[in-house]
Amino acid sequence: MVDSFGTKSSLTTHGSSTYTYFNITKAGKPVERLPFSLRVLLENLLRYEDGRVVRREHVEAVLNWDPKAKPSQEIAFHPARVLLQDFTGVPAVADLAAMREALAKLGGDPMRINPLQPADLVIDHSVQVDRFATGLAAKQNEELEFERNIERYNFLRWGSQAFMNFRVVPPGQGICHQINLEHLASVVMRNDASLAYFDTLVGTDSHTTMINGLGVVGWGVGGIEAEAAMLGQPMSMLIPEVVGFRLSGSLPEGATATDLVLTVTQMLRQKKVVGKFVEFYGPGLSALSLPDRATIANMAPEYGATVGFFPVDEETLSYLRFSGRPAETVSLCEAYCKAQGMFRTDDTPDPEYSDTLSLDLGDVQPSIAGPRRPQDRVLLREAKKAFRTSLQSMLEKDFAEADKEAVSRYLSEGAGSEAAKHVALEKVMRPADVTQGEARYTLRHGAVVVAAITSCTNTSNPAVMLGAGLLAKKAVERGLTVKPWVKTSLAPGSKVVTDYLKEAGLMPYLEALGFHLVGYGCTTCIGNSGPLPEVVADTVRANDLVVASVLSGNRNFEGRINQHVRMNFLASPPLVVAYALRGDVDADLYQEPVGYDRNGQAVFLKDIWPSTAEVTEAIREAVKPEHFKQQYDDVFKGDKAWQTLPVPEGKTFAWQDDSTYVRRPPFFDGLSREPAPLKDIAGAHVLALLGDSVTTDHISPAGNIAKSSPAAKYLQEHGVKPEDFNSYGARRGNHEVMMRGTFANIRLKNLLRAGEEGGITVHVPSGDKETIYDASMRYQKDGTPLVVIAGAEYGTGSSRDWAAKGTMLLGVRAVIAKSFERIHRSNLVGMGVLPLEFTNGEDAQSLGLTGHETFDIGGIAKDLSPGKKLEVKATAKDGSVKTFTVLTRIDTPNEVDYYQHGGILQFVLRSLGA
Repeated sequence: MVDSFGTKSSLTTHGSSTYTYFNITKAGKPVERLPFSLRVLLENLLRYEDGRVVRREHVEAVLNWDPKAKPSQEIAFHPARVLLQDFTGVPAVADLAAMREALAKLGGDPMRINPLQPADLVIDHSVQVDRFATGLAAKQNEELEFERNIERYNFLRWGSQAFMNFRVVPPGQGICHQINLEHLASVVMRNDASLAYFDTLVGTDSHTTMINGLGVVGWGVGGIEAEAAMLGQPMSMLIPEVVGFRLSGSLPEGATATDLVLTVTQMLRQKKVVGKFVEFYGPGLSALSLPDRATIANMAPEYGATVGFFPVDEETLSYLRFSGRPAETVSLCEAYCKAQGMFRTDDTPDPEYSDTLSLDLGDVQPSIAGPRRPQDRVLLREAKKAFRTSLQSMLEKDFAEADKEAVSRYLSEGAGSEAAKHVALEKVMRPADVTQGEARYTLRHGAVVVAAITSCTNTSNPAVMLGAGLLAKKAVERGLTVKPWVKTSLAPGSKVVTDYLKEAGLMPYLEALGFHLVGYGCTTCIGNSGPLPEVVADTVRANDLVVASVLSGNRNFEGRINQHVRMNFLASPPLVVAYALRGDVDADLYQEPVGYDRNGQAVFLKDIWPSTAEVTEAIREAVKPEHFKQQYDDVFKGDKAWQTLPVPEGKTFAWQDDSTYVRRPPFFDGLSREPAPLKDIAGAHVLALLGDSVTTDHISPAGNIAKSSPAAKYLQEHGVKPEDFNSYGARRGNHEVMMRGTFANIRLKNLLRAGEEGGITVHVPSGDKETIYDASMRYQKDGTPLVVIAGAEYGTGSSRDWAAKGTMLLGVRAVIAKSFERIHRSNLVGMGVLPLEFTNGEDAQSLGLTGHETFDIGGIAKDLSPGKKLEVKATAKDGSVKTFTVLTRIDTPNEVDYYQHGGILQFVLRSLGA
């Protein structure tokens, strides 16, 4: 450490412990003007200043930060720890295992491949809702989880013993973000040398930002970047713009933290904060509980920001104490943050921001979001209208010209002649009678077939969880029941949730409505909703019904929740219960009943909605510190099933040739000591021509493996029966499955096959229709490079490394898009795929590109630099040529190095080998 600013200091806590730390207030410039989140980066730079990777000018750039300037200064950020979930964690561990072998071949010491920063992996994405609405659901789902994933779990147990500085939280404990919030994070860390520093992290899930609610700077990255961080590589980044979001007032009666975060998400998406830090400030912070803040911070990926940061204050300390953190941890946090000028009070002066926006919490109204994107907020009172508008756009192509006006009037106004209503009901709403055991009912468009209290966003928040329980209690007492076609589930983010629901006496009421515990983990929100009851799925499919899910999650992209469900709405847990009672989204819950009581009297939402006072009292009575201590004392131990898993021995992994879950990744095969020179791209064809808002779910689905897909064919050829396919997410340790699943989402719209959906394309030279995988293999056999062309917001969604890994393995050399989401752009560079942006407001449509052209991209081979403009030449089959300019979205000098080496891990390996 250089410490050229002389900031190394000594600190004594209330517990009389003494620590060394780097005091940002002694750096020579007043830091009060800086946003709190940038002050954390400043401390990081001061602590890591070495004159080489972190230099004096980097520190000065933060101290002199101009809030109105476009980001241009690159810095090296060293996260203090890494958080992984198992979907992305398994391939990360597989890469580390393969890197040990590759380093040995380069003449290096394979034991140098160990996490240098503490890494925690939480197994939370593998549980699926196969069983529901029964007291045995959780036990049965967990048994199925172990049966399906035993190869992966053996591998992870090996990793926890083979690698130093690496811990695994076994399955059945909760969601990584909630466990991070409730137990792992400390806000201020200290090492064995009594050096105190800010707790910072990166995680292999985009919702790592949830920890920002606790005052911890952290964000989601792909597994590729996380692996590099574990190996001691800094995160190369530009000092960001910071948007200040001022909150005032307090939430009104009837509004929840979910309604607030959906409002914030919509506002910030409109503000265009992609790649920026968002920091919350103002007097309204004092009106928000820590779980409320975490709810808002969690959805930073949905509003597009790198972080959604809340400064440390008295509420932070209270939460640390209440959740069972050691007294010295809390004492150090308070003393350290106050010494650093990082402790917020209502009297704290507002920092300077690049831009600001504001919200009076009193203006928040009950809302849902959907049917396809989390930022598409709809006021609850307008939900029926929004459903019908979306339905009309989905179905217009299906009805005759003569019926269109009548149908439009019915859907938009509920009005028109009896004949028009008949057309609408019979032709548009498509009622279908169903017999399910002893139940007989009618399904139609808008039926809620999935109602799930799930995901880290809301299950971390006692106010909305107890609110759901109180609403269920009132509903049961009125004699209401959930409609028989609704698949209900309760998947909390930690065992603390069920502790306080039981303490409050509310679990029996949730269970009476079918909201039994199905497991602890990320279920419906990640696509692990499990199959619909067969009779429901068959009816939906046979009648082409547009049915809905309502979930308390953060993601509702097309094809994500369930392959049979085309509309997905995000809602608070109490509203999830209400919609399960109602049974459809074609309803105005302000004017229409959710059901009828034992006496046939209509029961409205307002009749069963719990008051703020009732929720507050339930929190006071039921949520207790001992719940946290009891559940986290042995969080790494696991149950008997985990403890008795057979664990392979050895410091290198014994890969099994017959495994369909864990295979040695091919990324380091034939790795040379020096990278090959960069080459321009010549004679490339388009593998996929895509529109706007293509998500990482479209690029690399995590849900079910379709029985007709290339991945299914591979599995069947290796003796796997369709009922044992599991999901793409669970098979991320097998590159053969994942490359076949790339661009395999059933809702992908490849404009090379306009009017069709799914993972299909055109092999341009022959004109043959093929799966994207088969076309890729054909192109690669011929030595033809490939490109993908896309619209705006390419790669929105989860920090899914396989969206980049699969793209690379399919032979795609470059992706040309109108704009990229932050994490996916970085992942592409990390896998040696060149991200390029259209310039001058151009796109494929304005340029008249059909995707049938041959593409040449020059300027790569010589002097490639961040933001360099390249020339693309598109040659049509008739010989006509269109030339246009693209911007290289390699944003930093470090990223140039990664790209030159073919990826960030190859760069790290060669560095270690040298």
